[in-house]
Amino acid sequence: MKYPFYARAPAFDADAIHATIQRALASAGLDTATGPMSDVTETIRRALAVGRVAEAAPSFGSESVIDVAARVVPTGKAGQRGGSFESHQFSNEAGTRAYKVYVPELQPDAPRAVIVMLHGCTQSADDFAAGTLMNRLADEHGFLVVYPEQDAHANASKCWNWFKPQDQLRGAGEPSLIAGIAGEVAGSHGADPRRIFVAGLSAGAAMAVVLGETYPEVFAGVGAHSGLPYGSAHDIPSALLAMKGGRSGMPGMKGAPGRASGLRRRATRPVPVIVFHGDRDHTVQHANGAQIVLQAQEAHDAEAGGSALRVSTQAGIAAGGRRFSRAIHADAQGQVRIESWTLHGAGHAWSGGHESGTFTDRCGPDASSEMVRFFMAIPRAGSA
Repeated sequence: MKYPFYARAPAFDADAIHATIQRALASAGLDTATGPMSDVTETIRRALAVGRVAEAAPSFGSESVIDVAARVVPTGKAGQRGGSFESHQFSNEAGTRAYKVYVPELQPDAPRAVIVMLHGCTQSADDFAAGTLMNRLADEHGFLVVYPEQDAHANASKCWNWFKPQDQLRGAGEPSLIAGIAGEVAGSHGADPRRIFVAGLSAGAAMAVVLGETYPEVFAGVGAHSGLPYGSAHDIPSALLAMKGGRSGMPGMKGAPGRASGLRRRATRPVPVIVFHGDRDHTVQHANGAQIVLQAQEAHDAEAGGSALRVSTQAGIAAGGRRFSRAIHADAQGQVRIESWTLHGAGHAWSGGHESGTFTDRCGPDASSEMVRFFMAIPRAGSA
């Protein structure tokens, strides 16, 4: 796919082109005055000034989903100590995807847990591993970390296609590929099939929520950072609307397997979920994180026969200075089923992440550590 802003002309009005790009970004609902997009627009302006369009300019093709552009992170050890970072491929009828697996040196007494990490738009496995430092946590706890990678042929911006109807179903599309990768890794490494978890950022978080809905017997817990609820879009325009806090629904999918009723899922086997979202996120509005929590609440309430989860709240300041609010939803037995973190003043970035990766906010709290804690506290249950 050719990006529309890559076309060259013998002569052009740089100011006019820059104004056109600014209007396109504004029409997509992107805040170009503050946050990461301000850097992108400044890059575009400087590149136009020397007679060419910057390669970092965002694309608006038919297969793109808006997000900010990530810088390239060189392939390396991505935060691990003595473990191995292995590259593989998985194929099924839905296609082929590359993935990487981090195997720590630590050998736990019990079969290993598995955490599947889904990167955001324009990111890679190495980038996401570097930014989240999940491999270091694997060194401490002994679990496996799996990083599926989106193919640029499937989405030009390397976004997981959470907004496409065919990628929101069980037994089809990207959910089947990611679930297949998780199963392949668990089988080849003798991991505990009841302790497979999935987490993601942005588009990766939205796809993690999809996986919790479509493969609840595979994924024992979901971590969603700056993501969106299940069934909130069915194409790029509705994805843009959803990211800004609106909802469009998914016409024609009411009877499809794995499809939630209306705009909210009605799972019969709800999955525990931990949500992180900045209340100054102008790429994916904070209302989306609240909607993920609402969907999870309704699913758990339905399973319990209408018995609502008990909610307790906390407030604090992370070591890096970030204020946060935390809501804990527990069942009648005291088991935490939903945990929600609102990061006050934070934008579209992984909380507590390392600056060697893109989309990270080192001010904390440490989303990676908190997700691991949440996952490891979930009782072993479900299908083996």
